[in-house]
Amino acid sequence: MEHAHPGRRPDWAALLIAVGLLALAGVVAWSASAATAGPGYARIGPNAASYVVAAGLAILGLATVVAAFRGDIPKPEAFDPMAVCLILAGLLSLIGVISVGGGFIIAVTLLFALTARAFGRAAFLTDLGIGAALGLIAYLGFTRLLSLSLPQGPLEHLF
Repeated sequence: MEHAHPGRRPDWAALLIAVGLLALAGVVAWSASAATAGPGYARIGPNAASYVVAAGLAILGLATVVAAFRGDIPKPEAFDPMAVCLILAGLLSLIGVISVGGGFIIAVTLLFALTARAFGRAAFLTDLGIGAALGLIAYLGFTRLLSLSLPQGPLEHLF
């Protein structure tokens, strides 16, 4: 990477992103501090994860500021509208399948395959299989190990 020369101007787009990250970190920390739930097991309350997320966002924001002044921001790739459309189609299929009672596994399968295609992978049928396996693992992990409920459809009733 080429570093900034003396007198070189910072990357203003990166600084804007850094400000957004720092503002988001502040909002997450403020929201966590406003939570009224008491401490749970080992004196760690439910808002501890929010503080970790806020700290991570703040670190990313500060690192982005440093990179903006050093000139270490990589050049963005060309905009690919087809990739954006495929990712949106994956999200819409997730919402659609769950809303019509298709269940979590089928919804995640379609989301995975369409997102993989958006990132340039051409093995759609293989990605459907991988998505189904990941969806099944996630479903069983959340429902059996964590006793959480996920949207059920025809496949989920088999397990």
